[in-house]
Amino acid sequence: MRIFLLVSIFFSLSWSVYLSNKSCKECHKDIYNEYQRSYHSKGYFNDILHRQIADKISNKKYDCAVCHMPAAQNLKALVKGTERPSSSNIRQTDAISCFLCHEIAYVKKAHKYNHIILTKQTEGYKPSLYGELKNPDENDKHSSLNNPLYKDNVCTGCHAHKRNKNDLLIFKAMSDKQTSKECIKCHMPYIPGGNENMNKRARTKHRSHFFYGVHNDEMRKKSVDLELNLSKKKHLIITLKNKMTHPLIIQSAREMYLRVLVKRDGKIIWSNKKDKNSYFKYDYLKGKKEVVIPYEATSYKWFNNLGAKKSKVYDYFIEDLKKGDTITASFYIIIAKKECLDDIGLSSSGLDKPLLAKKIIKIVK
Repeated sequence: MRIFLLVSIFFSLSWSVYLSNKSCKECHKDIYNEYQRSYHSKGYFNDILHRQIADKISNKKYDCAVCHMPAAQNLKALVKGTERPSSSNIRQTDAISCFLCHEIAYVKKAHKYNHIILTKQTEGYKPSLYGELKNPDENDKHSSLNNPLYKDNVCTGCHAHKRNKNDLLIFKAMSDKQTSKECIKCHMPYIPGGNENMNKRARTKHRSHFFYGVHNDEMRKKSVDLELNLSKKKHLIITLKNKMTHPLIIQSAREMYLRVLVKRDGKIIWSNKKDKNSYFKYDYLKGKKEVVIPYEATSYKWFNNLGAKKSKVYDYFIEDLKKGDTITASFYIIIAKKECLDDIGLSSSGLDKPLLAKKIIKIVK
């Protein structure tokens, strides 16, 4: 009898209740609307870039589900390839769901990628959700808990690192010693307004759920600094500083570059376009063959990055520089490099359009 009771308790501790993203809107309308505009709401069914890459990797396995469809109850089957994503399954169409993120109890660090450990729920009871909010309101849908580990770990399950099947590092957004606190501070800043529709405790601010990132103009401006100095010997010294707490490039599709132009009477007389070190990106090889998607890559062909809070100095000698010339230094970010889009059939998507992060202009005196 005792053994039967223990077994019964074990199987009752599960995701007995799932709260969909839409159900959160009833009490958290503003946060829901913020989330719907964020890239956490994007996944296999509503983000064509992600879907095309996932399908290019395999039309059977969906390995990406671990981070891009983590609320799926058939996660193991999706990764193994015995089942495919279904547009009729709310846990799958919810992408990186509100419920999933607020269920994270802690994260187990591992070599290839970290593993998210969710809190166990007892069948028949309303679920418990974690957050950083102190003295949260109670409601009939879920209990709210302030877990000290939650704030440290909530981002580290997916945004830490990822190695492919050949043990090659293909994604790294955080160092091993970093917690989620720095991520939250930058990507989820406080914005005006309470976190609930009925603001019973008269809260004046809440954490933004836009998850600001590379797609946001203001975030790009904050990401880097440029400094331009000109020596008497016609040396143009440019300092590029990465202001972020993670490297410039954290995923394989990205490309960033520093463009320096010298103009005279509106015409370009010099540029740094041929300087390979002004481009930041990863190019991959599978054996001796170049590959665009690093799923099966074995090594890097070209690897250039700039670490967190690090600076890089460029020294350009421009012999023909004259008084009145205009020097422009700009830093651009590309969401998905052209060769990647060509490989997955999205050449006309516009995702390879350079997005300006920072620009400075100086006139030679």
